[in-house]
Amino acid sequence: MKPAPFAYAKARSVEHAIELLSDADGDARLLAGGQTLVATLNMRLSQPRLLIDINRIAGLDGIALADGAVEIGALVRHAQAERSELIAQHAPLIASAVPHIGHPAIRNRGTIGGSIAFADPAAELPACLLALGGDVAITGPAGRRIVKADDFFKGLCETALGPRDVLTAIRIPVNRPETRIGFAELARRHGDYAIVGLAACARTDGEALRDVRLAYFAVGATPVRARNAEAALAGGALDDDRFAAAVAALSTDLDPPDDVQATGPVKKHLAGVLLRRVARQFMEPP
Repeated sequence: MKPAPFAYAKARSVEHAIELLSDADGDARLLAGGQTLVATLNMRLSQPRLLIDINRIAGLDGIALADGAVEIGALVRHAQAERSELIAQHAPLIASAVPHIGHPAIRNRGTIGGSIAFADPAAELPACLLALGGDVAITGPAGRRIVKADDFFKGLCETALGPRDVLTAIRIPVNRPETRIGFAELARRHGDYAIVGLAACARTDGEALRDVRLAYFAVGATPVRARNAEAALAGGALDDDRFAAAVAALSTDLDPPDDVQATGPVKKHLAGVLLRRVARQFMEPP
């Protein structure tokens, strides 16, 4: 299929992009990497009147440390993040997840901001952002604001972004010596959408864990925090009994729907398999 007709504009700055969005009165989409948007345009799942190209906006493609966080610009390509020593050192969960995103051609064009803004429930990066307790930097007509990941994802491909907002960066707390991360997904073949995936973060307290965050993807309309399983993992030594309790807690945390990849019960079983794998990653030295 071919996309429905649309107008095209290049934004010179974030402020110009907001102006173009405002003039379009909600009937516009931002184009960055286009790895998801172009497909939805071609299938006519998205039919905006105006397409706003933000690729030439300066200052949105940087990776930096700022105020105890790794700030990743919205236009950072997946491949750039994959090669970044700063991300590998200070945000290793992102470094672990990025190679699972599509294939090299997709990672060469797809952007960090686009993945977060589109909020595909089967995508890796939204779950990583949620697991890490990160923030999203948004600029709109009223200025810049910061939205916590827990408040950003609202529903199926629905976020806290308004029709005149531009996502400019994500911010991730710097990895500490006591931080433990884990990532695993199950897919039919590498690069396909996950059947089930899990991004996780915790802090060690002696032999126990605290501040456990388990963010599942491909099990609901958004990335899903498994809060009961988090509580079951925290507070004591990691052993088979604690693993079993955490897996059992998933029965109340997750209610995955059937889809073309697997039934809900199969997804819930696989979620338990991934939980055991990721919990064992917590036990590995940083």
